[in-house]
Amino acid sequence: MGYKHLKFLVNSVFLVTGGAGFIGSNLCEAILNLGYKVKCLDDLSTGKQENVDMFMDNPNYTFIKGDIKDLAICMKACEGVDYVLNQAAWGSVPRSIEMPLFYCANNIQGTLNMLEAARQNGVKKFIYASSSSVYGDEPNLPKTEGREGNLLSPYAVSKRADEEWAKQYTKHYGLDTYGMRYFNVFGRRQDPYGAYAAVIPKFIKLLLNNEQPTINGDGKQSRDFTYIENVIEANLKACLASSEAAGQVYNIAYGGREYLIDIYYTLTKALGKDIEPNFGPDRAGDIKHSNADIGKAKKLLEYDPEYDFARGLNEAIGWYKENL
Repeated sequence: MGYKHLKFLVNSVFLVTGGAGFIGSNLCEAILNLGYKVKCLDDLSTGKQENVDMFMDNPNYTFIKGDIKDLAICMKACEGVDYVLNQAAWGSVPRSIEMPLFYCANNIQGTLNMLEAARQNGVKKFIYASSSSVYGDEPNLPKTEGREGNLLSPYAVSKRADEEWAKQYTKHYGLDTYGMRYFNVFGRRQDPYGAYAAVIPKFIKLLLNNEQPTINGDGKQSRDFTYIENVIEANLKACLASSEAAGQVYNIAYGGREYLIDIYYTLTKALGKDIEPNFGPDRAGDIKHSNADIGKAKKLLEYDPEYDFARGLNEAIGWYKENL
C-alpha cells in the first residue's frame, strides 16, 4: 500500500513539469521526502511559487522557470533526468472551450516537446497526466480503458492527443510512456480561487467564509474523487513498471462514486455550517457521471490506492482550515 517504501537507484533524478502546481508540487514533495533529486519546471502561469518555496533550501531540489511550449527549455530540463513526470497543462473544461488555440499549443505541443526532449536525453520513463475527460459521452459505468466516446471539449481533445502521441513515442522510439487518466483529484494545495477552481476547495473556501456556493446543475452528477496521495502512488509506481506496461493509459482513481450534493452536505456538516447551496445551469462540456474501473492499473502498475474518499476529504478539510 502507498509509495513510501518504493526504492529507486541512489542518484535518481526526477523532472516534474508543472511542478509548482497542485499535483506537481505534491509529487516534488513526495520524491524529495524519499531522498531523490527533483527538477521542477514551471512557468508559473497556473502554478504558484508559494507551493514550492518550502523546497528552495533542499540541496536535492532545482527550480527551472520555463514554458513547455519552448522546446529548448524542455531539452535543457531533461538533461541527466531518469524519470519525467509531465504534469504541465492547463486544466478546466469550460476554459478550454473559451481558449481552444491555447489548449492546443500548451497541452498538445507542450507535451510533444517534452516527449521529444525525453527521447533525445535518454529518459527511462515518461509518465504524463491524462484525464477522465477522454471518456466523453461514453455512457457505461465504470469507465474502462479502451471504451471511449465522443470527446466533449477542447481540453478532452488535448488529453486524448497526448495519449496518442505518447503511444507513438513508445512504438517508434522505445520511450516507455505511461498515461495517467486522473479522475477528479483533490487535496492539499489545490487552488480554491478563481472562476475555474475545482469544486471541493471552492466549496470549502466559500463555506469557511460563510458564503453560499453555487452547484452547477442539480447536484446529482457523480464523480470518482481521488485523493492526492493515491495519485502520487500511481506516478511513482509507473516509474517502476515494466516496459510491457508502457505505451498504455491507466485509470487513476479510487474506484468509488460520490454525488456532488452529498459532498456538499458532508462539507457543511464537517465545517459546522448551515448554508443551503444555490443551483446554477449545467456546465458546457461536462459529463454527468464518472466512475473508474482501476483493475488495469492494479494489475500492471501494482497500484493499490490507500485513501478512500472519506479519509482524503477529512485530510483536505484539515489542510484548508489551517491554510486558508
